[in-house]
Amino acid sequence: MNKTILVTGPDLDPSAKQLLADHGYKAVHTPPYADSAVISEYLKSSGAVGIVSRMGRIDESVMAGAPQLRVISKHGVGVDNIDLEAAARRGIPVLVAAGANAISVAEHAIALLLAVVKRILPLDAGLRAGRWEKPGFAGREIAGATIGLMAMGAIAQATGRMAQGLGMKVIGYDPYADDSAFKSLGADRCANFEDLLSRSDILSLHSPLTEQTRSILDASAIARMPKGSYVINTARGGLIDEEALLRAIQSGHLAGAGLDTFAVEPPKADHPFFAEPRIVLTPHIGGVTREAGVRVGVDAVSGIFQVLAGEPVSPSRIANRKLLDATNHTIAK
Repeated sequence: MNKTILVTGPDLDPSAKQLLADHGYKAVHTPPYADSAVISEYLKSSGAVGIVSRMGRIDESVMAGAPQLRVISKHGVGVDNIDLEAAARRGIPVLVAAGANAISVAEHAIALLLAVVKRILPLDAGLRAGRWEKPGFAGREIAGATIGLMAMGAIAQATGRMAQGLGMKVIGYDPYADDSAFKSLGADRCANFEDLLSRSDILSLHSPLTEQTRSILDASAIARMPKGSYVINTARGGLIDEEALLRAIQSGHLAGAGLDTFAVEPPKADHPFFAEPRIVLTPHIGGVTREAGVRVGVDAVSGIFQVLAGEPVSPSRIANRKLLDATNHTIAK
């Protein structure tokens, strides 16, 4: 069997690279944000039997041109860049590194929260431009505010714990989560999304991007949020109607937003968010830390080894498990 793994992106943590080498595998890397045609060409030319998915979309055309492909392992948890149904039809499990980057992403969510609520960037810019803006300034305390978590996975729970350390009240909404996820935090469980919106001084998004959640934070949803509230997004940019968010900030209904993700990545150079100082932006790097890189990279390649060796894989790690079952494709469990 070919012992090549394709990494869709230029980097992989040295610990993961060493693990590949220890198992007799080699990694081939695509350029950053390569399109499907480029990924397909790399997959064909390398003969890779597994993919570590970091950047770029892995769609049906990529899989159709690679009959040797046996497993796709996401470098993280968001699989909206992978065609799960196409993979299931070919009996290809799609794995996720659940929880491996939770602390890093949660820390980044809190950093965005602090930066936007405390207006760190515009105040820093004003001072550097020669303005002393203390006269007339009125900031806002975070302690006592309510943070609403949309979805209650590992990242959301870590964010909630950190928010509690700042004296915030935590509420959440997730129709699929067990009550234990809320009880472990002492968080109020909202009955529906509308309830979460109306009670959140700060709304933090942690949901996967699906057809049901795409643009879920649209104009009507934002209108339900309290005047002067904030939005933090370290999940997927497609959860937000970006035009509606911008209008709400410009109108003053929302006080600001902290965003690590965009609907299209990278965003165009003239993206309207860049001209709005009440939006703090980072280039989808919430989980890109040395510590998370080790955990996620090792989890990603370890899962590939398990599948290729026919070893048991935790069902919670298989993003398309139900689809595989529905198409009568199984892997070791």
